[in-house]
Amino acid sequence: MSASFFLPDARSTEALAEALARSLPPQAVIFLHGPLGAGKSTLARALLRALGVTGPIKSPTYALVERYRLQEGEAVHLDLYRIADTSELEFLGLDELAAQARLWLVEWPEKGETALPKPDLRIDLRVLEAGRQAELRANSQSARDWLNNLSKIAVPGGSS
Repeated sequence: MSASFFLPDARSTEALAEALARSLPPQAVIFLHGPLGAGKSTLARALLRALGVTGPIKSPTYALVERYRLQEGEAVHLDLYRIADTSELEFLGLDELAAQARLWLVEWPEKGETALPKPDLRIDLRVLEAGRQAELRANSQSARDWLNNLSKIAVPGGSS
């Protein structure tokens, strides 16, 4: 199951993030794919805000991982852009994170896929002349249910 959304501006990205937050399953791993500047961090930040994170939401580009308290559980945001080899992820304590995190947001997951949990949802972002395109693909039953619920929520620029 998949869904596609045209995101002409920051507000539409926030609207998609809010819809994802409203229908978030109890546990989710999201892989964010796309070139530099496609909006991966923007979408992750908007989703964390929609889930109630207050205060600064830092890009994990240099720290590799940032952790956030949610009302129910914890979210982890990873940015693996600077990773050259999966062995570099060993010091992050991913096993501990897996046991604690309700939500994983992983940018550049292809750089560490063998060390990461399997994604429930894959989001591919690409730049268009007039904005961004977001393609969401479910990789688990919970993500199929999530996208099904998402289709019931009015999201600007959406189509399945």
